Amino acid sequence: MKFPEDLLYSEDHEWLRLTQEKTPDGRRIGIVGISDFAQSELGELVYVEVETVGETLGSHAVFGTLEAVKTTSDLFMPVGGEVLAFNPALDEKGGDNPALINSDPYGEGWIIRIAVSDESETAHLMKADTYAAKVG
Repeated sequence: MKFPEDLLYSEDHEWLRLTQEKTPDGRRIGIVGISDFAQSELGELVYVEVETVGETLGSHAVFGTLEAVKTTSDLFMPVGGEVLAFNPALDEKGGDNPALINSDPYGEGWIIRIAVSDESETAHLMKADTYAAKVG
């Protein structure tokens, strides 16, 4: 199992990649997905729902759901921010390929892009080595 060093990880097993991009009002853009550990625990993903594009949500707020063959799981914001986009490759209106999260959780399987409200909120997220130790 891999845990890229350039990501920050939440207790809920979401990851955040801060990009160098900024919104016109100066907020940093982040990309959010679930960890390799989380996707392996869920198993084969069959559906991803994100209906929060355009909404500003707080840290730990539910931004969507994942449906696997045997379970459904909520997706939580690792930090507060505005949901800018849902990965079209996962969306049933687009590529409709939620299995990308299983095959490439840190790349093509990203879930949402956000405008981070307050970068100081990243202080509660874990670095890769801490997260790897937590999940074993």
